[in-house]
Amino acid sequence: MHSAPPLDPAVAATRVTPIRVIPWATWLHRVFVVLMYAFMLCPIVLVVWLSFFKDAILYFPPSGYTLSWYVKAWQNPAFANGFLFSLQVSLVAAAIGVVMGVLAAVGIARYRFQGSKGVNTLLLSPLLIPGIVAGVGIYLFYLRAEEVLDQDIIGTFGGLVIAHVCLTIPWTVRLVTAGMAGLDGSIEEAARNLGASAPVAFLRVTLPMLRPSIVAAALFSFVVSFENLELSLSLVGPGRTTLPIAIMQYLEFNLDPTIASVASVQILLLGIIMLVTDRYVKLSQVV
Repeated sequence: MHSAPPLDPAVAATRVTPIRVIPWATWLHRVFVVLMYAFMLCPIVLVVWLSFFKDAILYFPPSGYTLSWYVKAWQNPAFANGFLFSLQVSLVAAAIGVVMGVLAAVGIARYRFQGSKGVNTLLLSPLLIPGIVAGVGIYLFYLRAEEVLDQDIIGTFGGLVIAHVCLTIPWTVRLVTAGMAGLDGSIEEAARNLGASAPVAFLRVTLPMLRPSIVAAALFSFVVSFENLELSLSLVGPGRTTLPIAIMQYLEFNLDPTIASVASVQILLLGIIMLVTDRYVKLSQVV
């Protein structure tokens, strides 16, 4: 019987010893992940649970459950009008911001000019500025503009929309720029070689390929505008408040499950929007 030839030391050195996975470490990691998800979702679950409490004064355990707080919230003119007003502002701001953001993103990605990085940084800067600081800054700017133009801006629908557009443009630029980076430029070039003009090639070839990024930008812009409180706080007019401001004003004098029911509806609406957004662009790529 022949013995096996001795193993070459060089070959033996290159062999990788398989890493042995410790079972308890795997289970510990899973438990940690579950606990982290529970920690993050616990406030949401608690708010939704509170919205069904029967008692006006919150205490545990509740004496029963009811849907009357949802009816009371919708019958409250402040919440109903605030929801509709927030919906109007968000839709208009998202539409304007997406159009301007797409044009800016395409210009920055396509045409490299001196100062393009500075323009990109400027367009993304609202993401870095605290909301209350941006709100005070826009309020002071509107005051000076009213003196120069001799026209009311603060408290008007147009003034609030313009301020919210400043929130929606950065998300559009960020998402569309990322989408432009992943496009194959040879496809549009082939369309140009086949006789299509530059505008036609962009509208019929490039723009459809950017549809996922544009849809995600529109949904993100809507969410950011709809939820905003700090920027809107100093710019709304009398009798025209957004839903976040109506919630804050209600909490000044009341503490019952009505607020929880309003928040639950808002969570449901924004959750659906996030799921639709994730259908087009993975949230991990932009958050």
